[in-house]
Formats: sequence, structure tokens, C-alpha cells
Amino acid sequence: MRRAPVQRRSAERLTRILDACADLLDEVGYDALSTRAVAQRAGVPIGSVYRFFGNKRAMADALAQRNLERYTERVLERLKRTAAEAADEDADPSAKTDGGVQGAQGVQGAHWHVAVDAVLDEYLAMKRTAPGFSLVDFGNQIPLGTRHTEPNHRVARRLIQLLSGHLHREPDEDLRRVFLIAVETADTLVQLAFRTDPEGDEKIIAETRELLRAYLGRVLD
Repeated sequence: MRRAPVQRRSAERLTRILDACADLLDEVGYDALSTRAVAQRAGVPIGSVYRFFGNKRAMADALAQRNLERYTERVLERLKRTAAEAADEDADPSAKTDGGVQGAQGVQGAHWHVAVDAVLDEYLAMKRTAPGFSLVDFGNQIPLGTRHTEPNHRVARRLIQLLSGHLHREPDEDLRRVFLIAVETADTLVQLAFRTDPEGDEKIIAETRELLRAYLGRVLD
């Protein structure tokens, strides 16, 4: 971005611009996307778009960054709900988890499985519902920015920051490498699932989940 919004009105205008960009990506694709069309859809002067972005690539990259922030928020909210549910079950000894294990002990016993499920499920939910996400998720679907942006590295780093405390594991070189491999693998397989079925082939997704659990279990169990 050329500049960050300072006033509330400017922030709202930026939100409208990115929302319009996402909608048009679904409708016309990246090649046909233009800053003028985004300005018209957002209901702002073309100068407002150029105030924030030099071209459509920069605008799409900002959308990818916003997607990553929203994804992080969704995963955090999912983990908070899981913790709250576990606390409720712990307060009621008769409560059972889906797996038939009583209370929070069952959730803690599979704590990293819960975290991995949150990471995968929230990504799938955004893939199915978030405008523009099929082309610009976190920046790896089209050539955004420079060749060295490495969006999956960025995602892996964000997930390590997000989950290391939940996993009771300090980030180290081994964990960073494992997370990067897991993110790259999941990304490839999820793309395959959505090429096979527009809603995501459930069998491929199930295999992806099992593969991630088996691989991460070598380090996290």
C-alpha cells in the first residue's frame, strides 16, 4: 500500500475498495480486473484507489494480506470456542466429547489435533464463502508482488506464532520446517480437492487431514 488509512472515513473507503476487488475477482477474474472497475464498484473516485494502490497487483496483494488477518482471527476464535466448550465439559463430569472422552481432559489429550482441525476447517470455510478467495487466498494463486514473497512461508510463520503456545512448544528450526512442509502439502492437496469438486472433494479433504495428522504427529505427539 502507498499509505495506510488514518481516519475512520479513509479506513471505510479502503474496506469498500478491497471488498469490490474481491467481488470482481469472482466475477471477471484477475486478468480482466482493473482499478477503474474497482473504483466504480466501490463507489469511490479513481483517485481514491490510486491513493492506496499503484496498480491492481498491489491491490490484490493487500486483499491477500487482509485474508490472512481474517483467517488468523477465525482460527483464534475457533480455538477460544473449543477451550470454552472444554471448560464447560470439565465443570460437568457427565458431559462427553464426540469421541466419548469426558471433559476437558479429552480435548487436552488431542490438543494439537484440535488446533490442526481449526487451521484446516477455517481455511476450507473461507475457500467456500469468502469473495475472491479462490483466486487470491493468501497470495499464492496468481503472481502477486515480487517473486520472493513466498506466501506459504508467511502463512507458516503466522501459524507458528498462533499455535506455539497452544501446542506448548517453543518455535525452533525443526518446528518451522515441519510447519512449512505441512502448509505447502495442505495447500497443494486443498487446491486439488477444489479442482476436483467446486465445493471441495470431501474424500481428498479427509485424506489431507489424515496425512497432516500422521506427519505432524512425528513432531508433536
